Amino acid sequence: MTTKFSRAFWTANLAELFERMAYYAIFIVITLYLSNTLGFNDVEASIISGLFSGGLYFFPLFTGAFADKIGYRKSILLAFSLLTVGYLGLGVLPTMLAGTGLVEYGEKTAFHGLEHSALRYLIVPVMCIIMIGGSFIKSIISASVARETTSETRAKGYSIFYMMVNIGAFTGKCVIDPLRSWVGDEAYIYINYFSSVLCLLALVTIFLFYHSAHTSGEGKSMRDVFNGLAKVFTNGRLLTLILIVTGFWMIQHQLYATMPKYVIRMAGETAKPGWIANVNPFVVVLCVNFITQMMAKRKALTSMTVGMFLIPLSALVMATGNMFSGDTLLGMHPITFMMMAGIAIQALAECFISPRYLEYFSLQAPKGEEGLYLGFSHLHSFLSSVLGFGLSGVLLTKYCPDPSLFATVEEWQGASVNAHYIWYWFASIGVISAIALIIYAKVTAKK
Repeated sequence: MTTKFSRAFWTANLAELFERMAYYAIFIVITLYLSNTLGFNDVEASIISGLFSGGLYFFPLFTGAFADKIGYRKSILLAFSLLTVGYLGLGVLPTMLAGTGLVEYGEKTAFHGLEHSALRYLIVPVMCIIMIGGSFIKSIISASVARETTSETRAKGYSIFYMMVNIGAFTGKCVIDPLRSWVGDEAYIYINYFSSVLCLLALVTIFLFYHSAHTSGEGKSMRDVFNGLAKVFTNGRLLTLILIVTGFWMIQHQLYATMPKYVIRMAGETAKPGWIANVNPFVVVLCVNFITQMMAKRKALTSMTVGMFLIPLSALVMATGNMFSGDTLLGMHPITFMMMAGIAIQALAECFISPRYLEYFSLQAPKGEEGLYLGFSHLHSFLSSVLGFGLSGVLLTKYCPDPSLFATVEEWQGASVNAHYIWYWFASIGVISAIALIIYAKVTAKK
Protein backbone atom coordinates (compact mmCIF):
# COMPACT_ATOMS: atom_id res chain seq x y z
CA MET A 1 0.00 0.00 0.00
CA THR A 2 1.38 3.41 -1.01
CA THR A 3 1.74 5.90 1.84
CA LYS A 4 0.33 9.36 1.01
CA PHE A 5 1.44 12.46 2.84
CA SER A 6 -0.19 15.88 2.94
CA ARG A 7 0.96 18.98 1.03
CA ALA A 8 1.95 20.54 4.36
CA PHE A 9 4.25 17.56 5.00
CA TRP A 10 6.02 17.95 1.65
CA THR A 11 6.19 21.75 1.92
CA ALA A 12 7.78 21.50 5.38
CA ASN A 13 10.31 19.02 4.04
CA LEU A 14 11.14 21.25 1.04
CA ALA A 15 11.70 24.20 3.39
CA GLU A 16 13.92 21.97 5.51
CA LEU A 17 15.93 21.12 2.38
CA PHE A 18 16.56 24.83 1.64
CA GLU A 19 17.37 25.60 5.27
CA ARG A 20 19.85 22.72 5.58
CA MET A 21 21.58 23.73 2.33
CA ALA A 22 21.98 27.25 3.73
CA TYR A 23 23.11 26.13 7.16
CA TYR A 24 25.67 23.52 6.15
CA ALA A 25 27.19 25.69 3.42
CA ILE A 26 28.25 28.00 6.23
CA PHE A 27 28.64 25.66 9.19
CA ILE A 28 31.21 23.42 7.48
CA VAL A 29 33.61 26.40 7.53
CA ILE A 30 32.28 28.34 10.53
CA THR A 31 35.51 27.99 12.52
CA LEU A 32 37.54 28.93 9.42
CA TYR A 33 35.28 31.97 8.89
CA LEU A 34 35.86 33.09 12.47
CA SER A 35 39.64 32.54 12.29
CA ASN A 36 40.51 33.45 8.67
CA THR A 37 37.98 36.29 8.26
CA LEU A 38 37.67 37.78 11.75
CA GLY A 39 40.98 36.80 13.37
CA PHE A 40 39.82 34.60 16.28
CA ASN A 41 42.26 31.92 17.49
CA ASP A 42 41.33 28.20 17.66
CA VAL A 43 39.96 28.29 21.20
CA GLU A 44 38.01 31.53 20.65
CA ALA A 45 36.58 30.30 17.33
CA SER A 46 35.57 26.99 18.90
CA ILE A 47 33.88 28.65 21.88
CA ILE A 48 31.91 31.05 19.67
CA SER A 49 30.96 28.26 17.24
CA GLY A 50 29.97 25.97 20.10
CA LEU A 51 27.79 28.61 21.76
CA PHE A 52 26.20 29.42 18.40
CA SER A 53 25.51 25.78 17.60
CA GLY A 54 24.41 25.14 21.17
CA GLY A 55 21.99 28.05 21.08
CA LEU A 56 20.40 26.65 17.93
CA TYR A 57 19.49 23.60 19.99
CA PHE A 58 18.80 25.25 23.37
CA PHE A 59 16.30 27.86 22.27
CA PRO A 60 13.95 25.27 20.68
CA LEU A 61 13.00 24.43 24.28
CA PHE A 62 11.18 27.77 24.26
CA THR A 63 10.54 28.49 20.58
CA GLY A 64 8.90 25.07 20.20
CA ALA A 65 6.49 25.92 23.00
CA PHE A 66 5.95 29.40 21.57
CA ALA A 67 5.19 27.86 18.18
CA ASP A 68 2.50 25.71 19.81
CA LYS A 69 0.98 28.98 21.02
CA ILE A 70 1.06 31.18 17.89
CA GLY A 71 0.82 28.51 15.22
CA TYR A 72 3.39 26.78 13.06
CA ARG A 73 2.86 28.78 9.88
CA LYS A 74 3.52 32.13 11.59
CA SER A 75 6.50 30.64 13.39
CA ILE A 76 8.12 29.27 10.24
CA LEU A 77 7.62 32.57 8.41
CA LEU A 78 9.27 34.39 11.32
CA ALA A 79 12.12 31.87 11.36
CA PHE A 80 13.02 32.23 7.69
CA SER A 81 12.76 36.02 7.86
CA LEU A 82 15.35 36.06 10.65
CA LEU A 83 17.60 33.56 8.86
CA THR A 84 17.54 35.56 5.62
CA VAL A 85 18.60 38.72 7.46
CA GLY A 86 21.16 36.92 9.64
CA TYR A 87 23.02 35.17 6.83
CA LEU A 88 23.06 38.43 4.88
CA GLY A 89 24.67 40.02 7.94
CA LEU A 90 27.49 37.44 7.95
CA GLY A 91 28.35 38.55 4.43
CA VAL A 92 27.99 42.29 5.00
CA LEU A 93 29.92 42.51 8.31
CA PRO A 94 33.40 41.76 6.83
CA THR A 95 32.83 44.48 4.22
CA MET A 96 32.11 46.94 7.02
CA LEU A 97 35.21 45.82 8.93
CA ALA A 98 37.38 46.19 5.83
CA GLY A 99 36.30 49.84 5.72
CA THR A 100 38.02 50.43 9.09
CA GLY A 101 41.45 49.52 7.66
CA LEU A 102 41.93 46.76 10.25
CA VAL A 103 41.76 43.99 7.66
CA GLU A 104 42.12 43.41 3.92
CA TYR A 105 40.26 40.62 2.20
CA GLY A 106 41.56 38.78 -0.83
CA GLU A 107 42.81 35.31 -1.66
CA LYS A 108 44.61 35.52 1.70
CA THR A 109 43.26 37.69 4.48
CA ALA A 110 45.70 40.32 5.71
CA PHE A 111 45.07 41.42 9.31
CA HIS A 112 46.10 44.93 10.38
CA GLY A 113 44.84 44.83 13.93
CA LEU A 114 41.38 43.22 13.63
CA GLU A 115 42.59 40.12 15.47
CA HIS A 116 43.08 42.37 18.54
CA SER A 117 40.04 44.62 18.05
CA ALA A 118 36.71 44.41 19.87
CA LEU A 119 34.99 45.22 16.55
CA ARG A 120 35.18 41.54 15.54
CA TYR A 121 32.65 40.79 18.31
CA LEU A 122 30.01 42.52 16.19
CA ILE A 123 29.60 39.00 14.83
CA VAL A 124 27.80 38.04 18.07
CA PRO A 125 24.46 39.89 17.49
CA VAL A 126 24.44 38.70 13.87
CA MET A 127 24.87 35.09 14.99
CA CYS A 128 22.17 35.58 17.62
CA ILE A 129 19.67 36.49 14.88
CA ILE A 130 20.55 33.28 13.03
CA MET A 131 20.41 31.34 16.28
CA ILE A 132 16.88 32.46 17.12
CA GLY A 133 15.63 31.89 13.58
CA GLY A 134 17.25 28.47 13.40
CA SER A 135 15.88 27.46 16.80
CA PHE A 136 12.33 27.79 15.48
CA ILE A 137 13.21 25.53 12.56
CA LYS A 138 14.65 22.82 14.82
CA SER A 139 11.40 22.27 16.67
CA ILE A 140 8.74 23.29 14.14
CA ILE A 141 9.76 21.32 11.07
CA SER A 142 10.32 18.07 12.97
CA ALA A 143 7.07 18.63 14.88
CA SER A 144 5.26 19.29 11.59
CA VAL A 145 6.34 15.83 10.47
CA ALA A 146 4.82 14.43 13.66
CA ARG A 147 1.56 16.28 13.06
CA GLU A 148 1.29 15.31 9.40
CA THR A 149 1.85 11.59 10.01
CA THR A 150 0.12 8.81 11.92
CA SER A 151 1.56 6.20 14.25
CA GLU A 152 1.72 3.85 11.23
CA THR A 153 3.45 6.32 8.90
CA ARG A 154 5.62 8.19 11.42
CA ALA A 155 8.78 6.11 11.06
CA LYS A 156 8.62 6.47 7.27
CA GLY A 157 7.82 10.17 7.58
CA TYR A 158 10.88 10.79 9.74
CA SER A 159 12.99 8.71 7.39
CA ILE A 160 11.93 10.99 4.50
CA PHE A 161 12.54 14.04 6.67
CA TYR A 162 16.02 12.87 7.58
CA MET A 163 16.80 12.12 3.96
CA MET A 164 15.84 15.71 3.03
CA VAL A 165 18.05 16.99 5.84
CA ASN A 166 21.01 15.13 4.41
CA ILE A 167 20.34 16.01 0.78
CA GLY A 168 20.39 19.62 1.90
CA ALA A 169 23.57 19.07 3.91
CA PHE A 170 25.28 17.41 0.96
CA THR A 171 24.25 20.05 -1.58
CA GLY A 172 25.15 22.98 0.65
CA LYS A 173 28.64 21.69 1.37
CA CYS A 174 29.32 21.16 -2.36
CA VAL A 175 29.55 24.91 -2.86
CA ILE A 176 32.36 25.91 -0.51
CA ASP A 177 35.34 23.98 -1.95
CA PRO A 178 34.99 25.26 -5.57
CA LEU A 179 34.49 28.73 -4.13
CA ARG A 180 37.68 28.37 -1.99
CA SER A 181 39.63 27.27 -5.08
CA TRP A 182 38.36 30.30 -7.00
CA VAL A 183 38.66 33.18 -4.52
CA GLY A 184 40.59 31.78 -1.54
CA ASP A 185 39.71 33.16 1.88
CA GLU A 186 37.02 35.44 0.44
CA ALA A 187 34.92 32.30 -0.07
CA TYR A 188 34.13 32.39 3.66
CA ILE A 189 32.42 35.75 3.06
CA TYR A 190 30.62 35.07 -0.24
CA ILE A 191 29.08 31.78 0.90
CA ASN A 192 26.84 33.74 3.27
CA TYR A 193 25.01 35.44 0.39
CA PHE A 194 24.25 32.01 -1.06
CA SER A 195 22.67 30.96 2.22
CA SER A 196 20.65 34.15 2.52
CA VAL A 197 19.08 33.59 -0.92
CA LEU A 198 18.18 29.99 -0.04
CA CYS A 199 16.39 31.11 3.13
CA LEU A 200 14.49 33.71 1.13
CA LEU A 201 13.35 30.92 -1.23
CA ALA A 202 12.20 28.88 1.77
CA LEU A 203 10.29 31.90 3.11
CA VAL A 204 8.42 32.30 -0.18
CA THR A 205 7.68 28.55 -0.34
CA ILE A 206 6.15 28.51 3.15
CA PHE A 207 4.14 31.66 2.47
CA LEU A 208 2.62 30.24 -0.70
CA PHE A 209 2.12 26.56 0.09
CA TYR A 210 2.20 25.73 3.83
CA HIS A 211 -1.34 25.38 5.18
CA SER A 212 -1.83 22.61 7.73
CA ALA A 213 -5.18 21.19 8.82
CA HIS A 214 -3.61 20.05 12.10
CA THR A 215 -3.66 22.89 14.62
CA SER A 216 -4.35 21.04 17.86
CA GLY A 217 -2.72 22.77 20.81
CA GLU A 218 -2.13 26.07 19.04
CA GLY A 219 -3.30 29.20 20.79
CA LYS A 220 -2.72 27.90 24.33
CA SER A 221 -2.07 30.30 27.21
CA MET A 222 1.44 31.08 28.43
CA ARG A 223 0.57 29.33 31.68
CA ASP A 224 -0.10 26.17 29.70
CA VAL A 225 3.18 26.67 27.85
CA PHE A 226 5.24 26.95 31.05
CA ASN A 227 3.38 24.07 32.67
CA GLY A 228 4.34 22.00 29.64
CA LEU A 229 7.98 23.08 29.94
CA ALA A 230 8.01 22.11 33.62
CA LYS A 231 6.59 18.71 32.72
CA VAL A 232 9.31 17.81 30.21
CA PHE A 233 12.12 19.30 32.33
CA THR A 234 11.14 17.00 35.20
CA ASN A 235 10.94 13.90 33.01
CA GLY A 236 13.96 12.01 34.33
CA ARG A 237 13.66 9.26 31.74
CA LEU A 238 13.96 11.66 28.80
CA LEU A 239 16.64 13.77 30.49
CA THR A 240 18.81 10.69 31.04
CA LEU A 241 18.49 9.65 27.39
CA ILE A 242 19.45 13.16 26.30
CA LEU A 243 22.62 13.04 28.42
CA ILE A 244 23.60 9.67 26.93
CA VAL A 245 23.01 10.75 23.33
CA THR A 246 25.08 13.87 24.03
CA GLY A 247 28.20 11.69 23.77
CA PHE A 248 27.25 10.58 20.25
CA TRP A 249 26.69 14.15 19.11
CA MET A 250 29.94 15.39 20.62
CA ILE A 251 31.70 13.12 18.13
CA GLN A 252 29.37 14.04 15.27
CA HIS A 253 30.05 17.74 15.82
CA GLN A 254 33.75 17.21 15.14
CA LEU A 255 32.80 17.09 11.46
CA TYR A 256 32.56 20.88 11.81
CA ALA A 257 34.54 21.68 14.97
CA THR A 258 37.78 19.79 14.31
CA MET A 259 37.82 18.20 10.85
CA PRO A 260 38.12 21.30 8.57
CA LYS A 261 41.15 22.72 10.38
CA TYR A 262 42.62 19.26 11.01
CA VAL A 263 42.64 18.16 7.35
CA ILE A 264 43.86 21.51 6.00
CA ARG A 265 46.74 21.56 8.51
CA MET A 266 47.65 17.88 8.19
CA ALA A 267 46.90 17.21 4.50
CA GLY A 268 47.68 20.69 3.11
CA GLU A 269 45.82 23.77 1.90
CA THR A 270 44.46 21.89 -1.11
CA ALA A 271 42.41 19.63 1.17
CA LYS A 272 38.68 19.93 0.57
CA PRO A 273 36.81 19.75 3.90
CA GLY A 274 33.46 20.38 2.20
CA TRP A 275 33.78 17.29 0.00
CA ILE A 276 35.17 15.23 2.87
CA ALA A 277 32.24 16.20 5.09
CA ASN A 278 29.85 15.31 2.28
CA VAL A 279 30.59 11.64 2.82
CA ASN A 280 28.22 11.90 5.80
CA PRO A 281 25.03 13.05 4.02
CA PHE A 282 25.88 10.92 0.96
CA VAL A 283 25.95 7.75 3.03
CA VAL A 284 22.89 8.81 5.04
CA VAL A 285 20.81 9.47 1.93
CA LEU A 286 21.82 6.10 0.47
CA CYS A 287 21.27 4.10 3.64
CA VAL A 288 18.73 5.77 5.94
CA ASN A 289 15.60 4.31 4.32
CA PHE A 290 17.13 0.82 4.11
CA ILE A 291 18.31 0.89 7.73
CA THR A 292 14.97 2.29 8.92
CA GLN A 293 13.11 -0.52 7.15
CA MET A 294 15.61 -3.11 8.37
CA MET A 295 15.12 -1.98 11.98
CA ALA A 296 11.40 -1.20 11.67
CA LYS A 297 10.34 -4.17 13.82
CA ARG A 298 13.00 -3.43 16.40
CA LYS A 299 12.57 -1.04 19.28
CA ALA A 300 13.89 2.49 18.81
CA LEU A 301 16.44 1.98 21.60
CA THR A 302 17.72 -1.21 19.95
CA SER A 303 18.42 0.63 16.71
CA MET A 304 20.09 3.47 18.62
CA THR A 305 22.35 1.03 20.49
CA VAL A 306 23.73 -0.35 17.21
CA GLY A 307 24.61 3.18 16.14
CA MET A 308 26.19 3.97 19.48
CA PHE A 309 28.74 1.20 19.06
CA LEU A 310 29.62 2.37 15.57
CA ILE A 311 30.45 5.94 16.60
CA PRO A 312 33.63 5.25 18.68
CA LEU A 313 34.84 3.00 15.85
CA SER A 314 34.53 5.97 13.47
CA ALA A 315 36.78 8.11 15.68
CA LEU A 316 39.42 5.36 15.87
CA VAL A 317 39.47 5.08 12.07
CA MET A 318 39.94 8.86 11.77
CA ALA A 319 42.96 8.59 14.09
CA THR A 320 44.84 6.24 11.73
CA GLY A 321 45.32 8.78 8.91
CA ASN A 322 48.80 9.96 9.89
CA MET A 323 50.04 6.44 10.66
CA PHE A 324 50.59 5.54 6.99
CA SER A 325 54.11 5.97 5.63
CA GLY A 326 53.20 6.58 1.95
CA ASP A 327 52.23 9.89 0.38
CA THR A 328 48.93 8.55 -0.94
CA LEU A 329 46.36 5.89 -0.12
CA LEU A 330 44.24 4.82 -3.10
CA GLY A 331 45.16 8.08 -4.81
CA MET A 332 44.33 10.29 -1.81
CA HIS A 333 46.30 11.75 1.08
CA PRO A 334 46.11 9.16 3.92
CA ILE A 335 44.61 11.79 6.24
CA THR A 336 41.86 12.46 3.71
CA PHE A 337 41.16 8.79 2.98
CA MET A 338 40.91 7.66 6.60
CA MET A 339 38.89 10.74 7.53
CA MET A 340 36.38 9.85 4.80
CA ALA A 341 36.27 6.23 5.99
CA GLY A 342 35.61 7.36 9.56
CA ILE A 343 32.91 9.76 8.45
CA ALA A 344 31.22 6.97 6.47
CA ILE A 345 31.01 4.84 9.62
CA GLN A 346 29.77 7.91 11.49
CA ALA A 347 27.00 8.34 8.92
CA LEU A 348 25.88 4.73 9.35
CA ALA A 349 25.69 5.34 13.09
CA GLU A 350 23.54 8.36 12.43
CA CYS A 351 21.13 6.30 10.28
CA PHE A 352 20.57 3.92 13.20
CA ILE A 353 20.20 6.67 15.80
CA SER A 354 18.71 9.95 14.62
CA PRO A 355 15.39 9.02 12.91
CA ARG A 356 14.50 6.57 15.69
CA TYR A 357 15.49 9.08 18.37
CA LEU A 358 13.07 11.65 16.92
CA GLU A 359 10.40 8.96 16.62
CA TYR A 360 10.96 7.95 20.28
CA PHE A 361 10.54 11.52 21.45
CA SER A 362 7.49 12.26 19.30
CA LEU A 363 5.72 9.23 20.79
CA GLN A 364 6.21 10.66 24.30
CA ALA A 365 4.40 13.88 23.32
CA PRO A 366 0.74 14.43 24.21
CA LYS A 367 -1.35 15.59 21.26
CA GLY A 368 -0.88 19.31 20.68
CA GLU A 369 2.51 19.42 22.43
CA GLU A 370 4.67 18.02 19.64
CA GLY A 371 6.53 21.31 19.21
CA LEU A 372 7.38 21.44 22.90
CA TYR A 373 8.65 17.85 23.08
CA LEU A 374 10.52 17.92 19.77
CA GLY A 375 12.16 21.18 20.84
CA PHE A 376 13.17 19.51 24.10
CA SER A 377 14.60 16.56 22.16
CA HIS A 378 17.35 18.81 20.78
CA LEU A 379 18.77 19.60 24.22
CA HIS A 380 21.47 16.97 23.59
CA SER A 381 22.85 19.05 20.72
CA PHE A 382 23.05 22.11 22.97
CA LEU A 383 25.18 20.17 25.43
CA SER A 384 27.25 18.43 22.77
CA SER A 385 27.87 21.67 20.86
CA VAL A 386 29.14 23.57 23.88
CA LEU A 387 31.20 20.63 25.16
CA GLY A 388 32.28 19.24 21.78
CA PHE A 389 33.36 22.53 20.21
CA GLY A 390 34.98 23.69 23.43
CA LEU A 391 36.98 20.48 23.73
CA SER A 392 37.90 20.72 20.04
CA GLY A 393 39.53 24.13 20.51
CA VAL A 394 41.61 22.86 23.41
CA LEU A 395 42.66 19.67 21.59
CA LEU A 396 43.53 21.49 18.34
CA THR A 397 45.68 23.94 20.28
CA LYS A 398 47.45 21.10 22.12
CA TYR A 399 47.88 18.49 19.36
CA CYS A 400 47.31 20.21 15.98
CA PRO A 401 48.07 23.95 16.34
CA ASP A 402 47.86 26.64 13.66
CA PRO A 403 51.04 26.40 11.48
CA SER A 404 51.22 30.20 11.21
CA LEU A 405 52.18 30.36 14.88
CA PHE A 406 55.52 28.63 14.19
CA ALA A 407 58.70 30.03 12.65
CA THR A 408 59.50 26.88 10.65
CA VAL A 409 57.72 23.86 9.22
CA GLU A 410 59.93 21.62 11.35
CA GLU A 411 58.78 23.33 14.54
CA TRP A 412 55.14 22.86 13.57
CA GLN A 413 55.72 19.21 12.63
CA GLY A 414 57.19 18.59 16.05
CA ALA A 415 54.21 20.25 17.73
CA SER A 416 51.65 18.25 15.71
CA VAL A 417 53.29 14.79 15.77
CA ASN A 418 50.50 13.49 18.02
CA ALA A 419 47.63 15.20 16.20
CA HIS A 420 45.74 11.88 16.00
CA TYR A 421 45.38 11.85 19.80
CA ILE A 422 42.42 14.17 19.26
CA TRP A 423 40.37 11.27 17.93
CA TYR A 424 41.31 8.98 20.84
CA TRP A 425 39.61 11.45 23.17
CA PHE A 426 36.39 11.29 21.18
CA ALA A 427 36.52 7.50 20.78
CA SER A 428 36.63 7.22 24.59
CA ILE A 429 33.55 9.42 24.91
CA GLY A 430 31.75 7.21 22.36
CA VAL A 431 32.50 3.99 24.25
CA ILE A 432 31.19 5.44 27.52
CA SER A 433 27.99 6.60 25.79
CA ALA A 434 27.39 3.21 24.15
CA ILE A 435 27.69 1.37 27.46
CA ALA A 436 25.41 3.91 29.15
CA LEU A 437 22.70 3.38 26.50
CA ILE A 438 22.72 -0.40 27.07
CA ILE A 439 22.21 0.18 30.79
CA TYR A 440 19.45 2.71 30.07
CA ALA A 441 17.59 0.28 27.79
CA LYS A 442 17.72 -2.49 30.41
CA VAL A 443 16.53 -0.22 33.23
CA THR A 444 13.66 1.37 31.27
CA ALA A 445 12.52 -2.03 29.95
CA LYS A 446 11.69 -3.02 33.54
CA LYS A 447 9.41 -0.02 34.08
